[in-house]
Amino acid sequence: MSNDEKALFSAVDALLEQVAQDPLPPPVERKRLREAAGLSQDQIAKALQARRESVGNWEAGRSEPRPPKRAAYARLLEGLAERFPAPAPEPPTTAAPAAVTPPASASADPAPASTAAPAAPFVPVAAKSSSSRRPATKEHTPATAADAQFANGPLGVLDGDGSLYCVGGLVLDCPAKTVPALVDWTLAEAHLGAPRLHPSGKDADPLIVLTAGATERFGLPERLEDRRGLRLPEDHKVVKQLARAKWQLTKRGLGPWARIYRPAEGGRRQCVQLAVLPWDALDSRSWGTTDQLEPADIAHVLGTYASRVITPRGSTAVSGLEAMTALRPPTRAVKDEGTGSWVPGAMPGSLTDAVDPAPAEAPDEHPVAAALYPRARQRTPAEVLDEEAYEWIRDPQLLTDAECERAFAVGIDVNTAFLAAANRLIVGLSGPVHVKAPTFNKKTPGSWLVDLSAIELDPRLPNPFTPHGIRPEGPAWYATPTVAYAEELIDTYRLPAQIRPMEAWVRTESGPYLDPWYKRIGEAYKATMADLGVTSDLTEAEFLAAMEDHKAADPALAAVLSAIKSTVKGGIGKLRERPKSIRHQFGERWPALERPTWRPDIRAAVISTARINMHRKILKTALSGQQGPAPSTHLMLDQDALLPIALLSDCAVYLSDGPSPLDFLPHTTDGRPAPGSFRLGVSPGMVKHEGTQDLLWAVQMLDGSHNPARHIKGTDAALDGE
Repeated sequence: MSNDEKALFSAVDALLEQVAQDPLPPPVERKRLREAAGLSQDQIAKALQARRESVGNWEAGRSEPRPPKRAAYARLLEGLAERFPAPAPEPPTTAAPAAVTPPASASADPAPASTAAPAAPFVPVAAKSSSSRRPATKEHTPATAADAQFANGPLGVLDGDGSLYCVGGLVLDCPAKTVPALVDWTLAEAHLGAPRLHPSGKDADPLIVLTAGATERFGLPERLEDRRGLRLPEDHKVVKQLARAKWQLTKRGLGPWARIYRPAEGGRRQCVQLAVLPWDALDSRSWGTTDQLEPADIAHVLGTYASRVITPRGSTAVSGLEAMTALRPPTRAVKDEGTGSWVPGAMPGSLTDAVDPAPAEAPDEHPVAAALYPRARQRTPAEVLDEEAYEWIRDPQLLTDAECERAFAVGIDVNTAFLAAANRLIVGLSGPVHVKAPTFNKKTPGSWLVDLSAIELDPRLPNPFTPHGIRPEGPAWYATPTVAYAEELIDTYRLPAQIRPMEAWVRTESGPYLDPWYKRIGEAYKATMADLGVTSDLTEAEFLAAMEDHKAADPALAAVLSAIKSTVKGGIGKLRERPKSIRHQFGERWPALERPTWRPDIRAAVISTARINMHRKILKTALSGQQGPAPSTHLMLDQDALLPIALLSDCAVYLSDGPSPLDFLPHTTDGRPAPGSFRLGVSPGMVKHEGTQDLLWAVQMLDGSHNPARHIKGTDAALDGE
């Protein structure tokens, strides 16, 4: 017998063996028998030396046990069936015919961006292909073409045995043994991806997450040797395999996050994203220990994030920026009146072109700034826009006797402060236009050179115009929200100062570009908090109690929450992405500058608004229950005014007689939060309890020039998200 005949006979024998496998009852009966015996999935998994998730999949019909576990499982079920026979079926009854719902149009618009998906996504259908041996959970008729195309959800987590764990508990068999074969199979048979977030946007490409086992399966190294570039070398065998198969990689190559694609054909994208877990694709600062979970749980975490925010496309910062573009695409289809054909046209309200910043808005290494200011010299406030978050402590000599008698230092933290700042924020959509001696207009986004040093505030207050909270000494560049607040202070408290800009860089086209982003991520944040037991209908005391252990209620959802917070801060930070290459030369352009979403002016406007929102609430809290300050040359508050001792970004620390925020936050006589002051609650812009320490600890921190807000909860708050 030839070798070819032997191979064919072996394949036939394998088929015969498969047919002759131990029969099993239907999945529903498997579950009934276990429950009738009072056994848990964990107990069965332990007896069969299997995983609890596998037993659940067997009972749901999502997968079938393989030898030798199959024979043992069949014997168990046979024994249970003898002890707990199925009840006799009830006689049939005549039922009214079910209503027939016509299928939705394939061109239906996607759900509104502000609608967050539930924590438990729909149970999808397995791709019925020769390479998928695992049966579907149930029959399903897709409502739209997009539903059919992406029937198995946005992503899958691939383990070393070829099991692809999708959302909703679905498990597919992936036969691919090479990365090119994986890409082919994913596009042809996996039915993964997600519908576009905007009618003029693009559908999300399927994401395949590789575990350590899958990484080894495809011949990828356990870790990347290039720790700076974070990519495989061009001569690696897997990179060569992709090239031979005519697949391409983006400029970032094959790294922790990789896009593998071919040019679109007939308007259809051919792209698969890979996330390689052993290469630190999921940063622990954003995702916690998600990469250490079981594959099914990783799929649940990432799938929940994908359904509520966007399918991950890199770090949470990258995903945050990608969400902006997905929700406000740069182009739309418009009809060419001359030819009658449809062509790409600018989308109103979107960022459509890459533009250079004003010199003051540009970081030092940008060509616009490098041409004006030598590298060795630090730019002055009159030369560079410095809109950053607060980092301020009060001079301990300015603590009052009453404050020193209080027992506690209590920190409060603004929920997703940058997200709240983006709400209804008007930002520039076009490039900057230079204006000499302009009249300030708070409705015009831009950067203004103006002297705000004449506005004098109570020395116990942080100055609202600088990140360090120190009064400016002369002319400086400010974003529109900062100058608008200066005008508000002058008008409200009748301060003897005037707003007279010397020059400005303004945007003639503007709009609320970030509104859809705010709505979608805000809904995602609130929905995830609600799943963790923190809802908007709680009283203040109930809210504080729920926040005490909300992350312990569901570690997987806690990871989703952490990622959402990181998406906000990271997405705003990406608007002014700095050069990353070690080969970058001072004054040269870098790749990020070529995208429309490289907009340091928008980043500055968001951070300026967040800082101003913080200062406005600090001032309203201090004035609560007191008469407004009398007209004077400066804004002086009462000696017993409630004022913070430290600020760090969105965290404020107050001295209090009790350990809870309820012990010092002002309320009206009917128990409601004082108007304009800090309010406890779950929504973006409201505050939560950050931590409590004793008075002596706080004073020692101030005396040592350390910021109590950084350590108020016993960790480094600056690195712990919002």
